[in-house]
Amino acid sequence: MQYRYITMGASKTDFFTEQQNELAILAKALGHPARIAIIEYLLKVNTCICGDIVNELPLAQPTVSQHLKELKNAGLIKGNFEGASICYCINEVGFEKIKGFFQDISKFLENKNNLCC
Repeated sequence: MQYRYITMGASKTDFFTEQQNELAILAKALGHPARIAIIEYLLKVNTCICGDIVNELPLAQPTVSQHLKELKNAGLIKGNFEGASICYCINEVGFEKIKGFFQDISKFLENKNNLCC
């Protein structure tokens, strides 16, 4: 009997730093207008129940729940049970990572170090 060994190649994300991978996950989570609208709503109200978000967006409840799940998995929002409902709020840790990235870009732009045409 001949055995065939299958070697698993490295994932493309393995070639990047942990910080680069984390930022990519955060950026991907923000890559949908419904998720941007959810973040904007949470910033405005500071905390809310899932049903509040459903009433705010032109999307069905299961669709809103999926977007909330993506934001939560990325670490941009937190959700806590309050009775039978989940109360969502901004997760500061995820946004601190994004803030640091954009601060680096802002410093670069302020120093006008860009010699590119």
